[in-house]
Amino acid sequence: MIELADAGELGFDAERLARIDGFLQERYIDTGRLPCAQILVAREGHPVHYAHFGTLREDGTPMREDALFRIASMTKPVTSIAFMQLVEQCRVALEDPVTRVFPEFADLAVYAGGGGSVPFAPGTPAPPMRFVDLLTHMSGFTYGLQNRTNIDALYREENLDFARDHLDSDAYVAKLARLPLEFAPGTGWNYSVSTDVLGIAVERLSGMRLGDYLAEHVFGPLGMTDTAFGAGDAGADRLADAYAYRPGKPPRMVDAGATSRLNRPGTFDSGGGGLVGTIADYQRFATMLANGGALDGARIVSPKTLHLMRTNHLPGGADLTQVSRSLFSESHNAGTGFGLGFAMVIDPARTLMPASEGEFYWGGAYSTAFFVDPVEDVTMVFMTQLYPSSAYPVRRQLKTLIYAALTHSNA
Repeated sequence: MIELADAGELGFDAERLARIDGFLQERYIDTGRLPCAQILVAREGHPVHYAHFGTLREDGTPMREDALFRIASMTKPVTSIAFMQLVEQCRVALEDPVTRVFPEFADLAVYAGGGGSVPFAPGTPAPPMRFVDLLTHMSGFTYGLQNRTNIDALYREENLDFARDHLDSDAYVAKLARLPLEFAPGTGWNYSVSTDVLGIAVERLSGMRLGDYLAEHVFGPLGMTDTAFGAGDAGADRLADAYAYRPGKPPRMVDAGATSRLNRPGTFDSGGGGLVGTIADYQRFATMLANGGALDGARIVSPKTLHLMRTNHLPGGADLTQVSRSLFSESHNAGTGFGLGFAMVIDPARTLMPASEGEFYWGGAYSTAFFVDPVEDVTMVFMTQLYPSSAYPVRRQLKTLIYAALTHSNA
């Protein structure tokens, strides 16, 4: 049971927060745009607003507070935190070449033409890729779902975006090593499988499968008892159905919770998108971030490490409008920088919405989202199950509603 603090005592107008519920119900649930939703808003680590909507299953099973959601790319900040734990132990450094852990990447080349019916040209040898390039999505890797280039098509052919059930970690790296890079590492930004590679780095450095590492070093200490790479038998009755957007039509159910492959063990733990969890668990992760890396006596990373992660690492302080080559990412580009696993607001005015400088966030392909505002000490976690996340502007709308309910600002 999520217990709520007094919103007024924490600088929120409770009536204005209640607008969120009416908005989601009328705009998204009643219209059939979203099958379900949960939202949790907190300040100073205390929940001030929680609500859930819609149904867990297509058969009308009611939504439940402990529902399990595919958090997709909201896995990326978790994997990035895990990697930075190893950086803190000096088992690896951000500036290290990735070949220190991945000798398979010794002969990476940059795309020089070809694809489709035309043979790929011999690529230009790539300069050394560093671990910081993986964390910042400046590696030169891509996603098949970008659907822009011949390299994206190769990723789709190899099914690298969704490798859970047909590859293991070593086979994943071997396939990736044979494909050309989009660009020389460090010279551009492209949303990609970089964090999947980072998760494999955690495995090789720790000697543990990624799911086991996270359970011992992140989820266990934080009390995130319902988050893992899959729902498993114990969670099968709580896993929400997942849907795909169809223009002008009701969403189509694409993965039934009751029969999902996520109820069975997979061969690959996707550090870029494989976790399943509850809103309460992710709220604990977000609260740890808001607290500078610790929660309830458990120190996950140091405040200085977290500050480094949520600082813009794009060249020359640029925003994503200047360096992004992506057709798709979990971020709006204007006024947005990117750090070590998070996007962050570097120019609130350019985002054209209420925000704080230094606010950091990310989302997932099924339209889930979270943000942490260190200025106002506000966090939000939003869960639903509609692919893709670009279907509706619900994330921006929710942020607008939340900040409109703020009565006491620290700015």
